[in-house]
Amino acid sequence: MANQSHFNPSFDLPPLPDYQTTLMPPFVPPIPDKLLIVILPIVAYWGLSMLFHWIDTKDYFPQYRLHTPVEVSSRNKVSRWEVVRDVFVQQILQTIVGGLLGITEPDDVVGKEVYDIAVWARRIRIAQRAIPGLLAFVGLDAGGIAKNLNMSHPMLAGVVMGGRYSTLQTTTMAGDGVVDTVNGFTAWENMIANAMYWYVVPTVQYSVAILVLDTWQYFMHRAMHINKWMYTTFHSRHHRLYVPYAYGALYNHPVEGFLFDMIGPSIAYKVAGLNTRQGTWFFTGSTLKTVDDHSGYALPWDPLQHLTSNNAGYHDVHHQTWGIKTNFSQPFFTFWDRLLGTAWTGGDVSARYEKAKIAAQNKVDQDHGTTTITHSDVAESATQDPRPYQDDKQNATDLSAIPLKDQQPLPPAGKAELQAAGSRQQVLDDRKGGGAQILVEEAAEEKEARRLLQKWTPTDRTV
Repeated sequence: MANQSHFNPSFDLPPLPDYQTTLMPPFVPPIPDKLLIVILPIVAYWGLSMLFHWIDTKDYFPQYRLHTPVEVSSRNKVSRWEVVRDVFVQQILQTIVGGLLGITEPDDVVGKEVYDIAVWARRIRIAQRAIPGLLAFVGLDAGGIAKNLNMSHPMLAGVVMGGRYSTLQTTTMAGDGVVDTVNGFTAWENMIANAMYWYVVPTVQYSVAILVLDTWQYFMHRAMHINKWMYTTFHSRHHRLYVPYAYGALYNHPVEGFLFDMIGPSIAYKVAGLNTRQGTWFFTGSTLKTVDDHSGYALPWDPLQHLTSNNAGYHDVHHQTWGIKTNFSQPFFTFWDRLLGTAWTGGDVSARYEKAKIAAQNKVDQDHGTTTITHSDVAESATQDPRPYQDDKQNATDLSAIPLKDQQPLPPAGKAELQAAGSRQQVLDDRKGGGAQILVEEAAEEKEARRLLQKWTPTDRTV
């Protein structure tokens, strides 16, 4: 009896390999990854916080400090003990939410990587099927082109023919005498498939997670400032730290902490389809960025300060009485502030920023000398659309009773003036947090900052 041949034309897809999965070994044995995803962000929070606290107590880089130690102790309306206590409470809740989130996640496995890469190679092969039709659409004969290329560039000829690679066919004979012709993948298909699996897909996943988290944080944060009840009931607690420091980054009302730092990241994690280990790096990276943004230092060599314009200087504006209703973006990028007109437009209005800016420019060559600590240009105040602050000065009904000497620093005319009026009115709304007294204290500190700036030089490490 003659052998039966089951010929698969070269247009057929190569077969997918078999695989067998096993549980992924823990990244830090013997701690399971589902426990590490909860622990590591907390360790990172206190590790980086204590580094900045050590720098604070040793007074190592006063030239890059955005505020003086006196301001930290006099302007903040909450003790360090209260900050530590509330951060611990939030991290306990964070641990509970993280544990519940872990229950919904499958265990990470290994052993399926070759199969998944082959799936991507198949997709690449399928995509090539459109090429002959596209060539025909522009009047070119794919068969004729492939024939001319076949001798010198057989792989390219296969691409032109829509993924038909005769040189990759292998013939196998089964035990019953049946002959099969099986296709394989090209080296370039495997290379691109590997790049997709190991680099492109994770990059897209992290990008989606960052986009979702930034979007959630911006609109939730902005809502907390627009709604007077939400601000005075929940968010004003965080703003009792008018001079932020590193381990105060998560000093929040528990309800705010749940919405901002638990629900938002969890949604981003789920939407992006991150696995447990990817989630560990995402949550840890977000935590480090948040701590760094509240550090109170514009360190020119700090990589987290230069990844985006959303850094300690940018966020510090949001903690000042004149900028509290601006710069809502957290924790990575500032595109929502830019798109929706809520970025501070008054430049480095405070004398507090001048010393750090001069020192940073002395350390790092600034080609045009236009970089500001707050990442805003004072010229924007006069040129930008005043929305959404067009009514803020008119609505700042309590601010008219405050003497001008207690409204320092004075913002430039234009949009920044409206932003400062709305921000200061919000401070006045929070009577429990100090109200008008906060403006008086900040004006006094601004006067002192200007006095010190007049006698300070970039090489002076004592002021």
